[in-house]
Amino acid sequence: MTKTKQAPETRGVTVQPLASLDLSGEITGMAGRQLRMRKITIAPGGVFGPEHSHVDRPGMVFILRGSITDHRNGIATDYGPGLGWPEDHTTVHWLENRGTETAVEISVDIVRVG
Repeated sequence: MTKTKQAPETRGVTVQPLASLDLSGEITGMAGRQLRMRKITIAPGGVFGPEHSHVDRPGMVFILRGSITDHRNGIATDYGPGLGWPEDHTTVHWLENRGTETAVEISVDIVRVG
């Protein structure tokens, strides 16, 4: 863990939707919400920014390949393959790939639709 720098704008990121499920018919009170799964690829030197919040958009991330640095609360934490993290209502962060290999993550979250 190291001290973090300010979040630049997004660059070197590809987002591929994998699946989604309308939760309105699945769970009472979830009308207008969707469970989605995406594959996110971050090139070396790439940034998934700017800093963003997960208020009202909880999720989970799992790293498949490469390494991703998660910047939150002024601290940078590196995650490699087989690791991940939760993104709850207190999460305010941005991501970057400081490595030399393309990083690939699976991101699953609940979002508002419509």
